[in-house]
Amino acid sequence: MKLSIAIIFCFLVLGVDSQRWFQFMKEAGQGTRDMWRAYSDMKEANWKNSDKYFHARGNYDAAQRGPGGAWAAKVISDAREGIQRFTGRGAEDSRADQFANEWGRSGRDPNYFRPAGLPNKY
Repeated sequence: MKLSIAIIFCFLVLGVDSQRWFQFMKEAGQGTRDMWRAYSDMKEANWKNSDKYFHARGNYDAAQRGPGGAWAAKVISDAREGIQRFTGRGAEDSRADQFANEWGRSGRDPNYFRPAGLPNKY
């Protein structure tokens, strides 16, 4: 039921035609994978002060997919930060995370947030 509501919402509100709709959904799926990869890399790297870099990188990669990827990145980022605020974990940190999220989604270089010494693998 939730999926059908989301489809109707996107179709009506976003005004995408049927061909564009499938492209949008494809981009959203790819963007979701980009966000997951950045999260997984962040956990794997376990590098001090790298949080903002991975936020920016995930949003950047997702947004490069197109409007669907940018939409997925925004929804995922906003949900994560909303949960963090709800649980009472650092409003200041949440604002800084959102800044990094928006930085990446706007197409700016995520390496601006890259901490010194982070392996090139990331």
